Amino acid sequence: MSDDRHALAGDLDELAEIIQTSIDDNQEFLSWLGTTVDGVDEGTMTLSIPYDEKLTNTRSNAPNDRRADIHGGVAATLIDTVGGLALRTELEDPLAASIATINLNVNYLRPATGDLVGTATVIRAGSSIGVSEVVVESTTPDGRTREVVTGQGSYRLFRND
Repeated sequence: MSDDRHALAGDLDELAEIIQTSIDDNQEFLSWLGTTVDGVDEGTMTLSIPYDEKLTNTRSNAPNDRRADIHGGVAATLIDTVGGLALRTELEDPLAASIATINLNVNYLRPATGDLVGTATVIRAGSSIGVSEVVVESTTPDGRTREVVTGQGSYRLFRND
């Protein structure tokens, strides 16, 4: 690994810590959801939200032998959040910019009955617009970990670099 890559890895570790602290201290909704930063690399980021019955659809909809499904809005929030944050890894000064969602596309594939893990990949980080694709995995009612939601977000980048 080159010295530049070592420096980048250190910067990304620091970025992950800063983002987690921001979620915990300044983002009450994301904090209430239990959002955690699981991984950061150049052009990608992974966040997770743990399963909690308070985040599910009406419990009466689930058969007695399994957990209730997580509400789709929680997955959409994860897609929006991780998609925008992943773009920061492509910026020269990731903390100096502001990012705002322009468009969000969410495709629900199957019910989720476990922790949600969303991984975003940056498709493009232009001078003013960025695009990320996201895959969300979870345990499904059949007990397997599978893709449950996919999505894509477009974001306005307000760069200060």
